[in-house]
Amino acid sequence: MKVKNILIAGTVATTIWAAHAQAEITPRHALTGEVLDLSYAKKGGNTEAFRKFLETGKNPYNSDDAAIEEGHSLFLTGCSGCHGHEAEGKLGPGLADDYWTYPRGLTDQGLFEILFGGANGMMGPQYVNFNTDEMLRIMAWLRSIYQGDPKKAKWLK
Repeated sequence: MKVKNILIAGTVATTIWAAHAQAEITPRHALTGEVLDLSYAKKGGNTEAFRKFLETGKNPYNSDDAAIEEGHSLFLTGCSGCHGHEAEGKLGPGLADDYWTYPRGLTDQGLFEILFGGANGMMGPQYVNFNTDEMLRIMAWLRSIYQGDPKKAKWLK
């Protein structure tokens, strides 16, 4: 069992890692591969759902209708200016089709890494706008509107 001291919204989260021997994921920056410092996260995101996500790398909200609806509302307030109201693309790329900028977005862990740590261009880190639980809700909404086939995804290079 790995025991790590990580900070989540100012709270040492050793117990998350120590209490769950299956803690498997280490969130990394989508471009550099550096371990993401979760201590920068906006307060309020250290929920049971986020702790489960850290264990499994899977978003527990992907099949939760209420969380998906809340994710849409959060998306509209913080993401639609660049990605469009229905994630159709605007200044930033569309997020519901199979033309993807970052292959890591295929997994929940990878999508979280892009949201939390940012990426190229205007996609800055979103830990200043959303807490980690809110990011999971946004991710669940994005998964719910996806209209393509991940096997056919084209990667923008």
